[in-house]
Amino acid sequence: MIANYHTHTPRCGHAVGSEREYIERAIEGGIEILGFSDHAPYRFDRPGRYPGVRMEPEMLPDYAETFFAMRNEYAGKIELHLGVEAEYYPRYFSSLVDDLRANGVEYMILGQHFFGDEIGEPGTMAATTDPADLDRYVSQVIEGMETGLFSYIAHPDVLRFEGEVSEYYRGYRRLCVRARELGIPLEINLLGMRNGRHYPNERFWRIAGEEGNTVILGSDAHRPEDTWIPETELAALALVDKFSLHLIDKLELRRI
Repeated sequence: MIANYHTHTPRCGHAVGSEREYIERAIEGGIEILGFSDHAPYRFDRPGRYPGVRMEPEMLPDYAETFFAMRNEYAGKIELHLGVEAEYYPRYFSSLVDDLRANGVEYMILGQHFFGDEIGEPGTMAATTDPADLDRYVSQVIEGMETGLFSYIAHPDVLRFEGEVSEYYRGYRRLCVRARELGIPLEINLLGMRNGRHYPNERFWRIAGEEGNTVILGSDAHRPEDTWIPETELAALALVDKFSLHLIDKLELRRI
């Protein structure tokens, strides 16, 4: 890997380590481009903001200020970018984008962890056999892609569909086809790989290979040491080879 755009900070409530530690680990591993993409600070207008899941809106200025200080300090040593990992929540999306732009955030990656607008909705990592859940997830991700504001799709296979195999291929193929049409890369998520999660799912990546999707590796680092783990990277590259995936090593960021 020469670039990783999927890096978290403790502001989300479930990551550890300073920006400096992530940067130093990236440099150690030969990474030339590092993007910070902590969980987006949506401003919900209803109770139940899921503490420990995302940064609070009040943290966004410090997130940006700390980043810009680090970018100045490490100029010439590594290329740094400021982003967020965000779900697509239609009700709150425009206000989120306004907040991000006001604080100099450059890019977003789409990681759809909940259905709907999150509050009162189930998470997408829970197992389901209902094709309606798969269709709902895929439709919401596609709607997010169609905003033109997301640089890539993080763990696109995060929905844990355990129903009929034919339904899996039908539903997820729709996501892959639309991502290809829109020129949006799909992420092979290294956190899922190193933690033995249900993703990356080989069924999904078989579809991506058949559809000719562009793919990128994402560390999804929640600890500095996760920024670069050679063994996980090799396992991901084996997946790329197995399904003849079109791997890119860096992004053309879609500026928000």
